[in-house]
Amino acid sequence: MQLLPKQENAVYYLKDNVTTEILYGGAAGGGKSALGCLWLIEMCQNYQGSRWLMGRSKLKTLKETTLNTFFDISAKLGITDQYTYNDKDSAIYWHNGSEIILKDLFLYPADKNFDSLGSLEITGAFIDECNQVVLKAWQVVKSRCRYKLDEFGVIPKVFGSCNPAKNWVYSQFYHPSRKKELLPYRRFIQALPTDNPHLPNVYLKSLLEMDENSKQRLYYGNWEYDDDPAALIDFRKLQDLFTNEFAYGGLMYITADIARFGRDKTVIGVWCGFRLIKMVELGKSSITECSQKIRELAVKYEVPMSHTIVDEDGVGGGVVDILNCEGFVNNSRPLDNPETMEPENYMNLKSQMYFALAKAINDSKMWIQCDEGSIKDLIIQELEQVKQHNMDKDGKKQVLPKDIVKELLGRSPDYADMIMMRMWFEYRFKFEFSIG
Repeated sequence: MQLLPKQENAVYYLKDNVTTEILYGGAAGGGKSALGCLWLIEMCQNYQGSRWLMGRSKLKTLKETTLNTFFDISAKLGITDQYTYNDKDSAIYWHNGSEIILKDLFLYPADKNFDSLGSLEITGAFIDECNQVVLKAWQVVKSRCRYKLDEFGVIPKVFGSCNPAKNWVYSQFYHPSRKKELLPYRRFIQALPTDNPHLPNVYLKSLLEMDENSKQRLYYGNWEYDDDPAALIDFRKLQDLFTNEFAYGGLMYITADIARFGRDKTVIGVWCGFRLIKMVELGKSSITECSQKIRELAVKYEVPMSHTIVDEDGVGGGVVDILNCEGFVNNSRPLDNPETMEPENYMNLKSQMYFALAKAINDSKMWIQCDEGSIKDLIIQELEQVKQHNMDKDGKKQVLPKDIVKELLGRSPDYADMIMMRMWFEYRFKFEFSIG
């Protein structure tokens, strides 16, 4: 079969001795699934007795889509007599001893660590529409790529296809590639429908007739366009965060998100009113070191401990005890509305504060002083994930739980959480002043 230029580019990295992770796609119709199936076919033929994974978020969808692409391609190549497909086993058995195992890679609550893949040994993997699986699934699959590597003289390879998505494929592949900061063992190749001359014009026309969000993503390959109705913060207002120098100053505050049990990172912010004027990031640190840094900032910027709040969940509680400052408990009861003194309909304090933060940002009331582009990018990516959870259900308002956000981003939203806690003072202090 004649490959497209973008596909040939991907094949180069699929065959080198450096690249272990390749992401291909970024729009519809670029030949993503076809290339993945072609690669698996060639590997199974070239390396007798090898074992490969073909995965997708749901096995049912995999069998209805990617597997049919595999059958179509193998028929065109005239090689259907070289293998046998066993639907019960969800596997393709080649007559030369090679195998392709079909896997469901959805994140099920009962298997958050993908222990179901624990005993699997494979030579390499193709994950179709990998933007629909979480980063941990990708990482676990890669960790299982060890079967007969030395015998075949190859390195582990995970090949993924995707459409634009504002999750880990964006933060781990697309954005670093655009900034020329992609890790040396990774490659991203964007393929658009217009790159594929074999697509019918009626298909291209149908993409252009889709809603604006789908058209931008699937036809133009626009990774920045995200019109999720659950998003609480307007993307344009996120951009304004770093240019709203007119935002009001005022009383000084410190907010700090403390790393839990050595994971994530500690992020501390110093505020003058709604102006975030200083950010400090600490790597793995003890509660004593975190407390000392907060105390140093409090002295330098003249911030009283009553104006300092620390995430009290996990080890952060130790920092609160040392400093005798305010503590923020994410899952605690929401605060009463400071003006009406009435309860507000939120699932927990964290959700209430994120909704308040979204309003402040959308109203252009906040400014973040940030000269480092990478930190700015992190903040935007994290705040883009401030979305209403289960918005189609009645009940108390809630934002996406942190574990879901971490899976989407591939990291903890430490900067967003630090910024969110600033809103606590708007509730607490206004309440105290109103009754004082």
